[in-house]
Order: sequence, then structure tokens, then C-alpha cells
Amino acid sequence: MRLKAVRLVEMLVLVLLTAPLAANAQSATKVHRLGWLSGASPPSGPDPRVEAFQQGLRDLGYVEGQNLTIEYQYAEGNVERLPDLAAELVRLHVAVILTDSTPATRAAKQATSTIPIIMAGVGVDPVEAGLVASLARPEGNVTGVAALGPELWEKRLELLKEAVPRLSRLAVLWNPANPGNVLCLRAVQAVALAMGVQLQPLEVRDANAFEHAFAEIAQETPDALLTCWDSLTLDHARPIADFAVRSRLPTLTTIREYVQAGGLMSYGTSIPGQRRRVAYYVDKILKGTKPADLPVERPMQFELVINLKTAQALGLTLPPTLLFQAHEVIR
Repeated sequence: MRLKAVRLVEMLVLVLLTAPLAANAQSATKVHRLGWLSGASPPSGPDPRVEAFQQGLRDLGYVEGQNLTIEYQYAEGNVERLPDLAAELVRLHVAVILTDSTPATRAAKQATSTIPIIMAGVGVDPVEAGLVASLARPEGNVTGVAALGPELWEKRLELLKEAVPRLSRLAVLWNPANPGNVLCLRAVQAVALAMGVQLQPLEVRDANAFEHAFAEIAQETPDALLTCWDSLTLDHARPIADFAVRSRLPTLTTIREYVQAGGLMSYGTSIPGQRRRVAYYVDKILKGTKPADLPVERPMQFELVINLKTAQALGLTLPPTLLFQAHEVIR
């Protein structure tokens, strides 16, 4: 009996000693569920923007399929689907919702006031868009990374003027269903007015609108074409670039992805760089920090990307001073 009692005590001691280790092991293997809300279409292959976000997570110890799962919801260029997709993420009880555009952020914000929302590269001023109260004190459940808005358009049009000295008429593709595009057009109008450039705004609300817009551009023969950043126009970056080359139209955009698809030039922030930074917000929130306590960041480094192959196809000779400013030249 005495031997059994000793063994019983030993077993109890062993249980008490190993219990914290077991608890820690369970905590270490906790699986966090994130939601990804995008207005774009699912990537058909490797996407550097998504891969940059995943790498940022891995750098902080989060590996998809091990201690992390991501529920991807894509609106495929149709912003009207975003509210339902956001509601689905809420029903899935995700810990965080990540958004890649102004419409996606707005839809997520309308769907929940409690689940943290992280902007993964909104292309406008989030205060002006009504997404946060201020950059330093976001309040509510939204924070993240957002690009500069109107401040960059003067620089962009100056660069376009270097490429196209005769610039006097500029066509603009924009999606009125995207609040960020409304701000984009407003900023371009102000800068164009100061530069004496006449605008030809062309609405593209869905995939069927592009052919009509292209027909209008062909009739008016502008000197260049500008595209506001939107999931719909990004999904159609290749057709836009092909049309512009056929029409001998130099193009200006905000992010390199349009240029990689055949556009002439872009000036703006690096989306993969922003996505890597977003992982920092995910880590902070999963560890208990409230979104309201995480200031919104705005990148201060910008890149000029030029597609020299497109310039050659347009029969356009770019000045050496412009090429010298480029961070990347696609040849």
C-alpha cells in the first residue's frame, strides 16, 4: 500500500509539472483565422502582392497551414459583391479582416464594428474617405497602411508632361462605384486645371463598359490616358494597355502592376512593400493590441516604373532625364 501511495504521489507531481508545458504547447499551436477581402479577381498564378504579405507573416512566425489560415474572398471586379463577401467573413468568425481597396474596406466596416480591419494598401487618404477618424488616432476598428492621395498627382502629371510635352488633353478611366476613384478624379481635375490640361473622364463601372470607353477615346483622340487604381481596371490592365498601344496613347497609372501589363509608366508606392508591412499589424492585433491604438501608416518612398518596350511600340522617345529618374525600366 505504501508503494502504491508513493507511485500515486509521483504521478500527481508529474502531472502538475507537465501541465504548464502542455498548455504552452496548445497555445503555441493555436490556429488564427484571417479574412482577405478583395475587389479583384483571384490570381491565376503566383501573385507578388499576396506572396509579400505571406512572407511578412512568416518573418513573424505565422505560417499558413500551420498556425494560420486565410479565408480569401474575391469580388472579381464587381464592387457590389463586396458587402455579401464581407458578411461571409463575419459569419466565419475571422480574427482579422484584411482589405485591399477603399470599397473593400468600406464594405468590411459596414459589416462589423468589432472585428479588427486592416487596410492593406488603400490608394486614397483614409480620413477623407471616411474610413478612420485620423491617421494618428484611427478610432473604431480600422487601421493599416494607406497611400498618399492628392499630394502625388501633381508629380504624376509632371512626369507625364515630360514624356508627352504636347499634353493638352487627357482621358481618364475611373470607376464611380469606387469612392477612392471619386477622390482620384477630383485630385486629377484640380492638378489638370492648374496645368491647363483638359480632361476627358470616362466611367467604367463593369467589364462591359470598357469597349464603350475605348470607342469614346478613339473619337476624341486625347494626347494620353490615365487610369485610376481600381480592382476593375487592374483586372483589365492588359486590355487597357493593348488598346492604348493600338491607339498610340501614352498611359499613366499609379502602381507598377499596370506597367507590367503593358502600360507606359506609373508613379506610386510599392504594393508588395505595403503588404509586407501589413503583417506587422496582423501580429500586433493577434497579440491583443486594439486597432484604435495602431496609427495608420503612409509610405514615404515612391517609385517611377517605365516600360521601354511600350514606349518603342508607341514610337515615343523618352527624354534621358525621365529615364534617369526611373526606379525600374522594363526593357
